[in-house]
Amino acid sequence: MAHFTVLNLPTFTDPRGSLTVLEAALPFTVVRTYWIYGADGQARGGHRHRHTRQALIALSGVVTIYMNDGITSEDVTLSHPGQCLLVEPKDWHTMTFGSGAVLLVMSSHTYDRSEYIDTPYE
Repeated sequence: MAHFTVLNLPTFTDPRGSLTVLEAALPFTVVRTYWIYGADGQARGGHRHRHTRQALIALSGVVTIYMNDGITSEDVTLSHPGQCLLVEPKDWHTMTFGSGAVLLVMSSHTYDRSEYIDTPYE
């Protein structure tokens, strides 16, 4: 069983395509949204937060996220736009991008560099 929370969002598919819904699924209010792309083969992140909670969705391609909450570490692979990884403030996370991957990030707080903790767990 996975230690970190991955939500399986409702997805509806018919001959016209698929539609995935993110409605009342997150345990926080989203105040900042951004996406990362063009990072083929690159690692990004490598930090944790003081207060910010995040939700990550690989809209396209595959993104593998190394997660460590100081007790448990695990690689979580997002490979379907219906999967949403919840990242808590205590979670050290590093994202590694597959070819053509696009990662959507929704945050509970606005950007503030002093909110980042750059020291990994030992």
